[in-house]
Amino acid sequence: MPNKSLGQHWLHDKLVLEHIADMAEIGSDDTVLEIGPGLGTLTSVLLNRAASVTSVEFDRELARKLPGQFPGKNLTVVNDDILQYDLGQMPAGYKVAANVPYYITSKIVEKLMTAKNKPSVAVLLVQKEVAERIAAKPGDMSILAIAAQIYAEASLGSVVPAELFTPPPKVDSQVVVLKSRAEPLVRPEDERKFFRIVKAGFSAKRKKLRSSLSGGLGIPKSEVEQLLAQAQISPDSRAEDLAIRDWLRLVAIA
Repeated sequence: MPNKSLGQHWLHDKLVLEHIADMAEIGSDDTVLEIGPGLGTLTSVLLNRAASVTSVEFDRELARKLPGQFPGKNLTVVNDDILQYDLGQMPAGYKVAANVPYYITSKIVEKLMTAKNKPSVAVLLVQKEVAERIAAKPGDMSILAIAAQIYAEASLGSVVPAELFTPPPKVDSQVVVLKSRAEPLVRPEDERKFFRIVKAGFSAKRKKLRSSLSGGLGIPKSEVEQLLAQAQISPDSRAEDLAIRDWLRLVAIA
């Protein structure tokens, strides 16, 4: 039985499982990290394509049973919390494929994207609304979108209706693809300042930037207006309207 507290929802639809592997462009030379293999339905598809698969499963009983389902296959099962797992153990250029528990999606994205040893691509099946947020464009941006897109190019795959899962979750899911950038858009030494300013911008989402940045950074509105003018950003914009390049210009002069 799926464990509700672990956000377990089993997916058996072969077309969706193949779509996840397709979006990751998994080939015979690839090493794949699978997060939360559960009953092994995606594991089976991955093993048919990849050179090797490492599956990290938090549920001890599922982790114990999984290897026996794939005798003779190049599968390593690790009974661990993915948030504690050392990604440094994976070879450079590894790929990630996973049907991710909803409640830790953003933590998993953060771990993968900020790791020293990033995957070349991560294909995650997540809550549809979260997939849309991760891959959002200016006008619908959020801190999650900015945090993901600094490190990776984000795009969307298929929508997966709730009824294809056992038990069905309350909402539909969607595949999101994160292709790691060769270099993050923000230099490591600027990250803290960048996120301090972005978080200030989003601190009062309904307010215009002149107000949210003034309140979030604790500086006068007149000073914020000067900075925005220098960065060629309208003070009447809201945080969700800005592209990452706008934030980068603002951070460079702040």
